[in-house]
Amino acid sequence: MIFDVTLYLTVFITLFVIMAPPAAIPIFLSLVGRKSKEARNKAAWQAPAVSLAVITVFAIGGQAILNYLRIGIPSLQGSGGLLLLLIALDLLRGNDTDGPKGAEDVNVALVPLGTPLMAGPGAIAAVIVYVSQAHGSASSYLAVGAAILSIHVVFFLVLRFSTVLIRVLGQGGITLLTRISGLLLAAIAVQLIAESIRGFIEVS
Repeated sequence: MIFDVTLYLTVFITLFVIMAPPAAIPIFLSLVGRKSKEARNKAAWQAPAVSLAVITVFAIGGQAILNYLRIGIPSLQGSGGLLLLLIALDLLRGNDTDGPKGAEDVNVALVPLGTPLMAGPGAIAAVIVYVSQAHGSASSYLAVGAAILSIHVVFFLVLRFSTVLIRVLGQGGITLLTRISGLLLAAIAVQLIAESIRGFIEVS
């Protein structure tokens, strides 16, 4: 069995462009900036872990799951967009997005960081496509799996070391970053909803 380096690089670059780890930094900091150092560090590894679990599940049986539930990629895009839009509105209004007391780091890592920000419709669709194109080749499956793992390691490193910026920004900077992140997240949400509508129109 020969490791397919070309496929590995193709999948890794595709996921890097779709998931955009650097773009998650301001949103991550706006959500965890006021938490304790331990909570920030915990969220930095929990979010990629959640995303890795979600994408792995869809890589293994994503097409079967979607077919069984009769759900298309446009539906995932629409639901993900609406969820992100709700969170974006909270950030813009300055509302508490941490969830119940005592579970805030877990909730932030699950939603919106782990999913749908990282493990979003685009990443899920790309993984399903690449797995379907593997045609039962062990080397191809290994390359796709290694690429999925690699992008999440990159995500962890980016989020983990982005927390040093909190000391530079201070509370005022975090507040400003929260508003900017809300605007960016709203734009991402609207784009997902627009792509969902376009997908439904093309299918019909």
